[in-house]
Amino acid sequence: MSLLVVGIDVTIVNVALPAIGRGLHASLSGLQWSVDAYTLVIGSLLMASGSMGDRFGRRRVFQTGLAVFTVGSLLCSLATSVTALVAFRALQALGGSMLNPVALSIISNTFTERRARARAMGIWAAVFGLSLALGPVLGGFLVSAVSWRAIFWINIPIGVAAIILTQLFVPESKAATARRFDPWGQSLVIITLATLTYGVIEGPSRGWGSPLIVAMFTVAAAAAVTLVRVESRREQPLLAPRRPDQLDAGGQ
Repeated sequence: MSLLVVGIDVTIVNVALPAIGRGLHASLSGLQWSVDAYTLVIGSLLMASGSMGDRFGRRRVFQTGLAVFTVGSLLCSLATSVTALVAFRALQALGGSMLNPVALSIISNTFTERRARARAMGIWAAVFGLSLALGPVLGGFLVSAVSWRAIFWINIPIGVAAIILTQLFVPESKAATARRFDPWGQSLVIITLATLTYGVIEGPSRGWGSPLIVAMFTVAAAAAVTLVRVESRREQPLLAPRRPDQLDAGGQ
């Protein structure tokens, strides 16, 4: 269920963008941010969220993600400006980032028998594919029949049901040895993706040669280079620029 709502939310908003633009009097860049804020936050925090599940408990982090995602969906439906919508989409994505990687860890921990695990992984992948295809169809129906706000309402009952079912049927688990949190790597990932995304979205309106856009791309490139250098020297990096055998050799 969690994978279903996260996957649907990737595509369902695209269909509603014209209605959102009319309802909130949003500019083109504002509409772009309402989509990209979601994917940016999820992409930046996926690995850190998986590490949190290993350290603090997978069921706990998973339920926290569901709760944040559900609250974010409610706030998105109540947004009165595109700025508020972008902020609430980022909050929604913060919860969404805790779902997919932790769900995979839960599957691996719950289904220990190889055939059962393979079947569960297959269902997981099939549901994600279905959610991406279902998003535009469901979004078009809800926008035309109800309102663009309804594309966020649909997440609320699913999120609440998923929290309850997780509490009833998913056992708590942690990693025997949790990976250390990597604040430098996480910060550099966020800086790289955020400045690059800002430059791409705002470049057409501000001008590709404007000082701000050039500065954004410069910071993105510098942060990416720094990320590779910093992570290549850490024993437990957020991103591993080298192969596992090279990491082992470097740590000895």
